Amino acid sequence: MTLILEGTSENIRKAASRLKSGELAAFPTETVYGLGADATNDKAVASIFAAKSRPVFNPIIVHFTDIEKVKKAVVFNDKAEVLAKAFWPGPLTLILPRRKDTNISLLCSAGLSTLAVRCPSHPVARQLIKTLGKPIAAPSANKSGSLSPTTPQHVLKSLGEKVELILAGGRASVGLESTVVDMTDAEPVLLRPGIVTLEDLRLHIGEVRVETKATNDHPKSPGQLLKHYAPKTPLRLRAVNAKPGEALLAFGTIRFIADGALLNLSERGDLNEAAANLFSMLHQFDSEGHKSIAVMNIPNTGLGMAINDRLRRAAGAQQQKKN
Repeated sequence: MTLILEGTSENIRKAASRLKSGELAAFPTETVYGLGADATNDKAVASIFAAKSRPVFNPIIVHFTDIEKVKKAVVFNDKAEVLAKAFWPGPLTLILPRRKDTNISLLCSAGLSTLAVRCPSHPVARQLIKTLGKPIAAPSANKSGSLSPTTPQHVLKSLGEKVELILAGGRASVGLESTVVDMTDAEPVLLRPGIVTLEDLRLHIGEVRVETKATNDHPKSPGQLLKHYAPKTPLRLRAVNAKPGEALLAFGTIRFIADGALLNLSERGDLNEAAANLFSMLHQFDSEGHKSIAVMNIPNTGLGMAINDRLRRAAGAQQQKKN
């Protein structure tokens, strides 16, 4: 039986105890809910892959409390230092070279010489890492390829009893996974868009290249595979109207009347609000048995780039199934 417990100090200690014993626990971050394991325990990290049915070549982000602890696991450069100081703790993941003497499980790197690292800002996540006294390996707490969870109920629905303890910390405020930047070359590369936008990155460190698609299906970062973030209900993107039997996921002002179910990511056209609502609204429609979900156009600027990235991968996953 899976327990959903409020993120109190006592319950955080219970979750940390499970992690210390090599078990899994789900917990909230500001981005989405994560499925956590002791990042230094090979067997525990392996159980993440098993619980999620996650491809073993897909790297896992490792979470720390502060930059000094991160530096014990990876090698920083000047630009990485600038980004860490600007955006940590927060929804930014950096990919950096592993230190040879780090005790972080090699499984987190998925065969690469790098490690994906970040410092979350959610107080429950931070207290859990501090209580454990070790970094936590944590991808999103859902079945691999499916919609990311922004509430404890989403975790339970996706993973069921594969995770026995879920720490609750409210709905994820950001609602999209962290921005991921590869800092291993002279030119930084944006691998996964997020709320820390391309414009934000360039403002701090200059030119940043964009490379969001995995090469030969071997990702450098979580979230690069085409089959990702997919609801069970078919998606139709760039919709200008809703067909019979479709639910409409709108954005901004609606110029037509939808006969069926309707949810609006942001009536004001606010991309931050839309990002926070994206997965939760897709979860809601996905549970209602609609023929398909029509999604209105989202501007591909700023945070819209991240929202469209998730929608394209969701639709791409469904196209793969048809083929």
